[in-house]
Amino acid sequence: MVIKMVTASGNLLRLFSFQSLRINYPRHFAILTPRFKDDPQLFLNSVREQCRLGFTKVDIPVSIFHQLNSLRPRPSIIVFTQLFNAMSKIKPNPPFYTVITLFNQLEVAGLRPDMHSVGILAKCYCGLGRVDFAFSLLGKNLKLGYAPDIIIITTLLNGLIDSDKLRQAVRLLDKIVKLNIHPSLVTYGSMFRGLCRSGDNAGALRLLQNMESKAPFKPGLVIYSTIIDSLCKDQLLPQALSLFKEMKAKTILPDVVTYTSLIRGVCSLGYWDHAKQLLTEMLDNNIAPNIQTYSTLVDSYCKEGNVVEARAIFESMTKRGVHPNIITYNTLLDGYCLRGEMEEAEKLLDIMVKDGLMPNIVTFSTLINGYCKSKKVDKALEMLEDMHLKGTRINPNVYTYCTIIDALCKDKRLQFAIKLFKDMQDRSVAPDVVTYNALLDGFLRNAQVDEAISIRKEMENNGVAPDITTYNTIINGLCEAGQLVEAVEVFSTLVAKRLHPNVTTYNIMIKVLCRQGLLGDATKILKDMADNGCSPNERSYNTIIKGCLNANDIGMALDHLHTMTSQGFAADVDTTSLFLCLLTSPNVTDTDKALLQKYFLENKEGVNKHITELHSRLECGPKVVGVDHKKLTLLYSHRAAATTTTTVKINKTNCEVSTNF
Repeated sequence: MVIKMVTASGNLLRLFSFQSLRINYPRHFAILTPRFKDDPQLFLNSVREQCRLGFTKVDIPVSIFHQLNSLRPRPSIIVFTQLFNAMSKIKPNPPFYTVITLFNQLEVAGLRPDMHSVGILAKCYCGLGRVDFAFSLLGKNLKLGYAPDIIIITTLLNGLIDSDKLRQAVRLLDKIVKLNIHPSLVTYGSMFRGLCRSGDNAGALRLLQNMESKAPFKPGLVIYSTIIDSLCKDQLLPQALSLFKEMKAKTILPDVVTYTSLIRGVCSLGYWDHAKQLLTEMLDNNIAPNIQTYSTLVDSYCKEGNVVEARAIFESMTKRGVHPNIITYNTLLDGYCLRGEMEEAEKLLDIMVKDGLMPNIVTFSTLINGYCKSKKVDKALEMLEDMHLKGTRINPNVYTYCTIIDALCKDKRLQFAIKLFKDMQDRSVAPDVVTYNALLDGFLRNAQVDEAISIRKEMENNGVAPDITTYNTIINGLCEAGQLVEAVEVFSTLVAKRLHPNVTTYNIMIKVLCRQGLLGDATKILKDMADNGCSPNERSYNTIIKGCLNANDIGMALDHLHTMTSQGFAADVDTTSLFLCLLTSPNVTDTDKALLQKYFLENKEGVNKHITELHSRLECGPKVVGVDHKKLTLLYSHRAAATTTTTVKINKTNCEVSTNF
């Protein structure tokens, strides 16, 4: 079957070709019974009632269509339009193709469409992503003698917005306003939705001003809430609060959606007192927080690490009769797991099950991640086994497996990791790049370079493309294994592989070059970073400074220290340790010591914190990894290092840097 359409210029378009619709109609669905044949109006009333109630499957309305089409005289286009409208609302996949096909059958039979049926047809084309075909219907409407209709125009606007053609939607809105076609409130709502979804908050605010000054009706709660939500998502909190104040001044009362958006916005910026004020204001105005409001607060507090406050919110919602859903429970579980409070997480899981909520894949994966981070890998493996054995019908996904594989690798249990890696494949769970990266890191951490290379080859053979993290892992592993030349070679291939080095890549390379004593090349890498759009971070500077100090190039180290501080960064605890030791070194000139003391004076608070940590490392004894105990002992055996103007005293008892003039 060929569907045709008349354009504005009167030309015919051949749009789609369809096979004849062959549908197995349900036997229980009544065809025209003798009763209906005697009284067709009764049948039409029945059809209208079914259209009002809606459909869940396409076969019934198609059957109704053919019964309607068989009536003589044929029913008016209004009845068919009601049927098509109900069909276009079938969820989750509206049968747009079918509606277009049936509509074409009516046109072939000579039934003239009306404005509403053309509007439904436009909706179907937009739903299929063919806004161009929908636009041609405007010309068809004009040819049929219908004036431009704001409903069809709004449909076209929605089609453009859903096709990510926002600029065309804005131009269409401007054009209809110039043609004296007044947008409806629904039209404006569609435009605000499109502007906010694309992040064009400035455009949304401009449209709000135009609407208030020119439109025959004023924006209401839905439009204000839409803009406020968008501003909060983009962390433009002052503008959101200003608009919130403005709407209340205009006696537009906010609802639970408005408050929830604002609470999410203030929480994302860490303004916890503001969040509590908004919650109190809601309750004072008799606006009951819903599950989304409470879940937003629980999630925000958990991400901040404040599980105590999150649990208090959780308890408050249950007391107010708002029942937590699986998302709320999973969020709070994740909060406990991130803090390593696995006993509390297990207790919460018991409460969740008693409340009638069954754990899902997110629940299991969250708990497994918590056990792994708490170095209770065996407990995580037990939970994985429970998923397989207890008939939960919840199959572990790639994230679940990857979490445990990574933990096993970090625990140096590579054989278990490989076994689990093979098990996931046997269960038809395909490893992703993150899984392969975890295995690569495990092998390279244990200097098993050949096994790592084998895994990388398997990865590529299975169609999993290595990402920049893969190569960062390989470069760092080669560096730690002492294969510095090979590490440089891998780095040099990244551009050819169309992979852009990130700050981690550059930091690893700086470390590699410093270990080779190539300080000049390391400095060049540091400068090249900014030129390649990747700004150095605090680790970049600390790495190269430590490299310079280990090579006894104090002058270059101080140059990098100056650059680092000018960029707003500070020395980390290990760099501070090396600098402090230089104060007692006879090989350092008084001029360089003065520069160091100036740095300590300007960064007194941070240096004191580092000295406290260094002292705790010293007290822990030689078992602490990565501590140069000889240097630390030497450091604390010298009570002070002085110049003529400033004295920096290092006190072992209270670990404090003091400045005396």
